[in-house]
Parts: sequence; C-alpha cells; structure tokens
Amino acid sequence: MKLKRELGFWDVYSIASGAMISSGIFVLPGIAFSKAGPSIILSYFLGGIIALLGILSIIELTTAMPKAGGDYFFVERTLGPLVGTISGILSWFAISLKSAFAIYGMSGVIVGLLYGSFDPSKIAVISVIITIFFVALNIIGVEVASKFEIIIVAALISLMILYIGIGIFKIKLGHFSPFFQEFEISNGIAKSLGGIVSFSGSEFRIVVATTAFIFVSFGGLLKAASVSEEVKDTHINIVYGLISSIISICILYVLVLFVTIGSVEGEKLAASLTPIADAARNIAGTPGYIAITIAAMLAFISTANAGIMAASRYPLALSRDGLLPEIVSKVSKRFKTPVISIILTGGFITFSLTLPLETLAKTASAVILMTYILTNLSVIILRESNVVNYKPTFKAPFYPWVQVCIVVIFTYFINKLGYTAIETNLALIFLSIVIYFNYGKKNASQEYALLHLLLRVTENLKLEHDLESELRDIIHERDSVELDEFDKLVKNAVILDLQGPLTLDELFEIEAERLENTLNIARDRLIQLFNERERESSTAITEFTAIPHIVLDEEELFNLVVIRCKQGIRFNEKKKSIKAVFLFISSSGVRKTHLMTLASIAALTREDDFEEKWMAAKNENYLRDMILLSKRKRFAK
Repeated sequence: MKLKRELGFWDVYSIASGAMISSGIFVLPGIAFSKAGPSIILSYFLGGIIALLGILSIIELTTAMPKAGGDYFFVERTLGPLVGTISGILSWFAISLKSAFAIYGMSGVIVGLLYGSFDPSKIAVISVIITIFFVALNIIGVEVASKFEIIIVAALISLMILYIGIGIFKIKLGHFSPFFQEFEISNGIAKSLGGIVSFSGSEFRIVVATTAFIFVSFGGLLKAASVSEEVKDTHINIVYGLISSIISICILYVLVLFVTIGSVEGEKLAASLTPIADAARNIAGTPGYIAITIAAMLAFISTANAGIMAASRYPLALSRDGLLPEIVSKVSKRFKTPVISIILTGGFITFSLTLPLETLAKTASAVILMTYILTNLSVIILRESNVVNYKPTFKAPFYPWVQVCIVVIFTYFINKLGYTAIETNLALIFLSIVIYFNYGKKNASQEYALLHLLLRVTENLKLEHDLESELRDIIHERDSVELDEFDKLVKNAVILDLQGPLTLDELFEIEAERLENTLNIARDRLIQLFNERERESSTAITEFTAIPHIVLDEEELFNLVVIRCKQGIRFNEKKKSIKAVFLFISSSGVRKTHLMTLASIAALTREDDFEEKWMAAKNENYLRDMILLSKRKRFAK
C-alpha cells in the first residue's frame, strides 16, 4: 500500500530543522568547547557549509527517487542490496539513537523538575512513556506528526531568536581570547590548558576535528529525505525546504554560540552539559534559565518526533525490497502509516537509552558522514551509468567536483573521530552483512546502477530493464501522473525495432504473420484488410509517423503494436521514410478506446522533441519508456 503524499514546504523545513536543533546546540557546545575553545564557532559554520554542499547530492537523488528510506533507497538502487542493507541499518541506527538521546534529555528535565534529582529509574520510566506517546502520534498519521512538528519548531526558533536578541548586548569580548583553547575535564571541573591567538596549521586541525565531532548537529537533513515519499511537489518542497533549513539553522547556530561563549566563562562552559541554559541564567537570571529550559524541551520533543517519523521509514524500505521480513512494511489501511516499522523503531529507541553521550555523538556523526559519502558516490555512478530514466528535477551544480570533494573531506572527518566511532560502525556493518546473507540475499534480486556502469566497460554483462522501469514508475508517482487507457495499452503492447528500409507490403507481411496466431485470423485476410484501409486514405499522418489500423467485428478486441524502423518504411510516393508506426486492430465494440488511442498518438507525436527522442531510444524498452514518460495530455476514463 502506498504512503499518503501530504507534506509541504513547512513540513519539510520543520522536520529537517527540528531534527537539527536539539542536542547539537543544547548539549554538544560544552563538550566541543573543551576541545577547541571559542573556535567552535568556526567549526559549526564550517560544518554548515560542508553540510550544504553534501545535501545538494541528496536533494538531487530525492527529486529523482522520492521514496521512503531516503538515502538507503538511493544507495541500494545504485550500489546494490548488500551495500543498501548496510546503509539502511546504519542510518536507522543513527537516527534512532539521536531520537533516544533527545527522549532521555527530555525525561531528565521532567524528573529534575518533578523530583529535584536525576533518579535513573524514574528517567527510564518517563522515557518509555514518552517513546510510546511519539510512537502513537506517528501511527495516527504523518500529517498529524508533521503539523505538531511545525508548531514545535516555530516556538523553538522564536525562543532562540529572543535569546540572541537579549544576549547580544551582554556579551564580553574577553571571553573570545585566546580563540583556540583546550581544556582538561576532571570530576566535572574544567581547567584550561592554554591557547594561542595565531591561526596556524595545528589550530586548523583542531577546527576540522571539532567540525567532525559536531557534524551530528546537521544530521536532520537526512530525516527529511527519508520521508520524501510523503512529500507533495518534491521538485519544490524538497529543494527549498532542505536548502533553507540548512542555511537558516547554520546562521542560528553561529549566533547562539557567539552569545553563549560571550556570556559564560570558558572553564564553566567547557564543563557544562547545559551550556545554553547556563548562558541564559547569566543573561536574564532565573526567567532566562526557565525560557531556555523550555526551548531545550521543545528541541528534544521535535527531535524525538521527527526522529521516529524518519527512522521508521528505513525498516519499511528494507522490507519492501525483501531485505527484512515482509510484515515490517505493513501499512495501516486506516492511517496510511507503516505501523510495524514505527513500533519496531520505538522498541529499539527504548532499548538504546543508556548509551554514553560522547560515544553516541561520535557514532552518529560517523554514520551520517558515511551516508553523505555513499550518496555522493551514488550521484557519480548514476550519472556515469547512463540510466535513461534517472531524471532528477534538481541537479547538483559543479559535478563531479563537489561530489569528489565531499567524499574526500568526509572520509577525513571519519578518521578524525577516532577508533571508538570507527569500531562501532564496523560492528554495525558486520551485523548488516550477517542480516543480508542470512535473509536478504535469498529474497532480493534488485537491478542497480553500478551494473549499468559496468555494462559500459564490458559486453559480457546482460541486464533486464528492471531499474529503468522502477525509475519510470517513480517519476509517475513523483509528478502525480494519472495513467490513462493509452498508457496501459502501451505498457502491454508489443514493441518492435525493425531493420530496414522496408516497403509497406513487407511491413504488413511481417505483422500479419506475427498476429495470425495471436488473433486467430488468417494472415492473408489481415493483409487484405490493412491494404484496403490504406487505399481508402493513407494512414501516414506525417513524414515521420503512421497509424495503420483496422476495425473487425470481433467482441472487445484491441491489439496495439508499436514499431520503429530507423531506416524508414515506404508508405507511398509522398511518405517514403516513416520511422514511427502505431499499428492497432480493434473491434466496433471499443470505439471509444479506438478514438482515444488516435487522439493520444496525435498528441504524443506533436511534442517538439518526439522525433529526436524516438530515434535516440536505445531499444524497445526505452521506446516504451519514452511514450509513457511523455508530457502529452492524459484522457480521463
């Protein structure tokens, strides 16, 4: 069952922004400050620029294939089911863990307010209750969850702008010197190890390493891609929603950090797990602290909600492709949401609420970086494989230099995160491989773009048309094309690519012989009928196209054959080289279909680039796709 398309620009913007504004700004700045000092402003800004470059490829892939699972779907269709399984499980793991941390943070605030202490058992109980609430919210419907997200994000951004507006006048510039610092943390107390003011190679490496650490702050962009199947007008809402989200949130991050660093002493900031709240207390006292605590709660709520919404689409996509059991992709008839996948994600989040914060941040960052690498590689492979039906409505600029740079930069970032993050990812990759070989391999037979690329360098590889057909159907879904009766006839029609040149008699001989057994009508009789029709008036409607057709007394008969002859078919003295022939036989009982077919063919052949595309199609399958993807007017039943 298909998911319902009902998300617009503000939904996409809020899902992406809400997933970014959480622990990435309310918790991580303190830890990041202990590693780099005030220069974390550069790290966040650099992270935003790189995320913007990386997201261009994800936007391109999303507008070409707006399907549940986002980056998993792209990677699987490009690099195959094994790499797709790894990508899907890694992304599901990363987004689920980010949501788990948000739920844990929310529970901690609630327990602290209610009981005055952070009792782990009470936090665990509250966390389970909160998880169940968000699971239920997402089951009820993506529209309900997304509208809830819009309200939360609007309130959150408003509070953060208020924080910046008040705090900007109370910062102390002395807090920014030295600009590059490192701190030693012992028993919750930070001690500065000193720093220098100049900008040298070692300071640059500190900024880059910190950028890699905080990159999880920009992971929300992937969440919007994973729900793209439920986005209407993807060519507008995905493009503008994601780009505006990353730019606005990057600016918000930089301004919030500028105010925070200028309002809190370095050693206090480096030891803090609530850096923004601490700064708000210094700026506006208890009311400021309460306001930012509310903002943090809203951020955690938005991350948890968007996270469950996005993460649940990964098991759904894996199941659709036979890489997980079929039951996981079950969609509720009432709510049109993937119930089992949402419940499975909620269960995993509940199970993973005890992971250490820094390990979580590094692991999630490494997974997100790996996802960006795979998606940028996917763009390169898809473009170079010459897959004809890969038709994104947005193309990443400066190809392939942006993609190559992202792959190199993010590989370096992963290396800077250290062994723990790399080892965790390797363990998850091993788990994914085990799942694939024990379940997915026997169920998945997906054709993918890498095979098309290999086809360009070897003649021994033979492929079906599966990937192209799937991309064609995705384009119809993306563009909300309602297929008419002619489209359905073309889908089932025989398509012939004949060698010529041919005469009209030779064409009728070939077709009569082929149709004799199919229609149980004598070959000579068919030839006679076609010739009689042609003598009445020529069926060659242009110098390029002809529509030979006859009407029989049979009941409910309609048989369409599409023929190309690049060397041309001689119909008469005036039409000596017909390249496109739409030959059909119908009965008097389907007159409406007969007339509609004539009108559809006329509309198709009037398109400006029809002749060019007809001659360029590689084979019969691409001829069929060319007709089905035409922009002609469709006729209602």
